[in-house]
Amino acid sequence: MDAFSSLVDGFGTALTPTNLAFALLGVLLGTAIGVLPGIGPAMAVALLLPLTRGLDVTSALIMFAGIYYGGMYGGSTTSILLNTPGESASVVTAVEGNKMARAGRAAQALATAAIGSFVAGTIATLLLALLAPTVADLAIEVSPADMFAVMVLAFIAVTSVLGSSRVRGLASLGLGLAIGLIGIDFTSGQQRLTFGIPELADGISVVVVAIGLFAVGEALWTAAHLRRRPVEVIPVGNPRMSRSDWSRSWKPWLRGTAIGFPFGAIPAGGAEIPTFLSYVAEKRLSKHPEEFGRGAIEGVAGPEATNNASAAGGLVPLLTLGIPTTATAAVMLAAIQSYGIEPGPQLFDNEPQLVWGLIASLFIGNAALLVLNLPLAPIWARLLRIPRSYLYAGILFFASLGAYASDASTFDLFLLLAIGALGFVMRRYGLPLLPAIIGVILGPYAEQELRQALQISNGDLGGLVDPMSVVVFAIVALVLLFPLVRRLLPRRAHLPVLDEAVHEIEEAHAHHGATTAVAVERHAPKAPDRPHGGEGT
Repeated sequence: MDAFSSLVDGFGTALTPTNLAFALLGVLLGTAIGVLPGIGPAMAVALLLPLTRGLDVTSALIMFAGIYYGGMYGGSTTSILLNTPGESASVVTAVEGNKMARAGRAAQALATAAIGSFVAGTIATLLLALLAPTVADLAIEVSPADMFAVMVLAFIAVTSVLGSSRVRGLASLGLGLAIGLIGIDFTSGQQRLTFGIPELADGISVVVVAIGLFAVGEALWTAAHLRRRPVEVIPVGNPRMSRSDWSRSWKPWLRGTAIGFPFGAIPAGGAEIPTFLSYVAEKRLSKHPEEFGRGAIEGVAGPEATNNASAAGGLVPLLTLGIPTTATAAVMLAAIQSYGIEPGPQLFDNEPQLVWGLIASLFIGNAALLVLNLPLAPIWARLLRIPRSYLYAGILFFASLGAYASDASTFDLFLLLAIGALGFVMRRYGLPLLPAIIGVILGPYAEQELRQALQISNGDLGGLVDPMSVVVFAIVALVLLFPLVRRLLPRRAHLPVLDEAVHEIEEAHAHHGATTAVAVERHAPKAPDRPHGGEGT
């Protein structure tokens, strides 16, 4: 009952005129930016960071929550109408949704995606409200050694499920850790990786890194492959669903929620795997399997519900442990930290108004998305006609504004360009962005937890081993060794659903390997080794 009473208090905070206005504004901005091809939720949040300067922290985070969900809804619109997923979790939506659109059922595809997102988001947010306080209470008892082990699990998990190879994932993580360690070592007072540049002594702002990798890197990649040919947008009618569409969608919505929330709540790399598992499950359970690959509505309903449930589940480790599992959650963590607030076990006790107001705003944002965006779907589709040259010129402008506004330093503009060039190179060679941004954010905290654990044990490495950390390190070993064991096992011993999911993932990566903005310009050349780089890339 404590959770419910706290949630009621949170609605009292979220429903104030000011916070309600920011929630609605966030939903509209997030959807408008998320609809534009190549701009996922992570880039949307990063680009709009400057708008929250000077806002109350609760209002700012409520606005970010609206941007988060709005950006995800906009990404489904792009996937369905342009066959261009704005993030890796929307690849499956593009597979079936675009087939429906080309068959004249774009309105139905958009409707089932929107309603499924609402159903899954509402249920998952309720689970978040019920489970997060319990997880926070348990996390208080976690030792530094345990927390270090959990962070190692997060590092390994996100590098193991994204990109075309683990080597590239680990390379991306290494880049992120190196950037995160730039600055003064708080223990010794020595400068690290600053190369004698005074401006680097305080480290590099996570906001600059996020904007550089997501916004500038994507803009540079698009500029390198842009061809001036208009985008063909499939027309959208009034998004209505028939009785048959409803009967074929409601079970996938519920199954998608059940699949997505657990994957989001553990540090397992976001929504990519559960959306593919949802697609495979719906394909097996459907009464119309022959329609899959030609526009099955279940193939849109299930994965979209999974995507949104996973997003809500991802707020559990973010708020209770301070560990982001997606790129968007990582940018939100950077936004929270910019206000001097550290997510973690004490957050529910120290900032109850902030936390419960944020959770309550998720319910409001979900409802607002459904009410506002279904009738506005044809208008959002018109945004897709904006010329790419104008679009990315605007992105670079807002990216520069956001980088300068973070510390009012012109040096940050040069850093932004350098990190944007790094993002371009990472896209060129298929390095996923999520491990890098998580390495930047969690690297310093992992180092801090490691040092505390070793100080407690007087430098004895045995201090890193206790019952919980042993379990976590065992999971890490399983994650690392599973592909090898899977290859050694006889083919018939494999789990058929997981095998089919892996096959679907490989096919989708092959089909959607190029960056999203390049895929919009269908005639643009593809890099042969350019796999999908993770959420928001």
